[in-house]
Amino acid sequence: MENPYAERRSVELDGYRVRYWFYDADRQRKPLLVMLHGFRGDHHGLQLIASALREKYHVVVPDLPGFGRSEPFPDREHSVANYVDFTRAFITALTDGAVSPDSETGVVLLGHSFGSTVAAHFAAAHPSMVERLVLVNPISQPALAGSQKKLTKLTELYYGVGASLPQRLGTRLLSSNTVVKLMTDVMVKSEDPEVKHYALRQHQAYFNAFANRQVVSEAYQASISRTVAEVAMQLSMPTLLIVGELDDLGSVDSQRTMASWIRSHSLKIIPGVGHLIHYETPTLAAQYVEEFLSSPAPEPLEGYDRLPHADTTVSTPDQLTGMLPAVSPDDGARQFARETEARGLDGSARTTAPADEHHEHADARHRDGTRQK
Repeated sequence: MENPYAERRSVELDGYRVRYWFYDADRQRKPLLVMLHGFRGDHHGLQLIASALREKYHVVVPDLPGFGRSEPFPDREHSVANYVDFTRAFITALTDGAVSPDSETGVVLLGHSFGSTVAAHFAAAHPSMVERLVLVNPISQPALAGSQKKLTKLTELYYGVGASLPQRLGTRLLSSNTVVKLMTDVMVKSEDPEVKHYALRQHQAYFNAFANRQVVSEAYQASISRTVAEVAMQLSMPTLLIVGELDDLGSVDSQRTMASWIRSHSLKIIPGVGHLIHYETPTLAAQYVEEFLSSPAPEPLEGYDRLPHADTTVSTPDQLTGMLPAVSPDDGARQFARETEARGLDGSARTTAPADEHHEHADARHRDGTRQK
């Protein structure tokens, strides 16, 4: 589906061409909102959200290198680190250098699914380039730690076989519409037949638009091996998380825990929705984005600076889903004292403030239908 309000443009970056879509209603001065799509997708996946926001923002959605109509990296792996480098180069080129690692001006950055991982790692590495961060269906836990870990292992085998078969057979397997339909059936939680049909048609039309099987194999490994949670504590900018209550790739509990590691955040949980918020409830997602961008930044989490730091060098299920966002004051004081003494740091024991649910905004929780466990 082509959007009549989007202009296709392109830019050359270090030996490869990136094509991007510029959603706009007019040429008035407006904030710049850059969106990064998920694994195997392209700009079409975020089209409904982009269209809903184009009147108040200059919305730019690139096809990530190797997907859609963008060329792959010519001489490097399609990893999170290299996609972070791409994001830096792309935003710098897009703004003619006005937004760069050395500037004091940033953009609004939104990422969905794998794009949320890239966006979060980019924001952690280049905080001056991101004024506000929006994470839709963020990856809050390793793929093998989620409720669909058996399916993840099967999917990993599928991509492994696709990469090891002779090129023609491997590419045919990875481009199978049967597999795309099975994946869509698992991920769509809506009972609305029109929503199901729309999501399936989108996936069948655009999920096989990857440059080659090496690209899709490398990007898949990147998508299951890295998470937003790894850098959550390094995100210094106001951050909005839009989460699906039924998301198989990140439970509500893991999302709440991860959100509590972000200093200034707002968490929105949409009931009855899984990992395809951008298809199932795009209008509501756009509304949350608009409210977040037009409102004052969420108050910093009370006691955030006194929380013990997580070991984010390795992604493990225990680290990402087992760590509580806060503990009782007495236990917190004893724990901080033990860690301070163990690290040889100078400082007295301090208590850890109880988690404050205002970061999910109690009124928003009621409106979103969030269920407390």
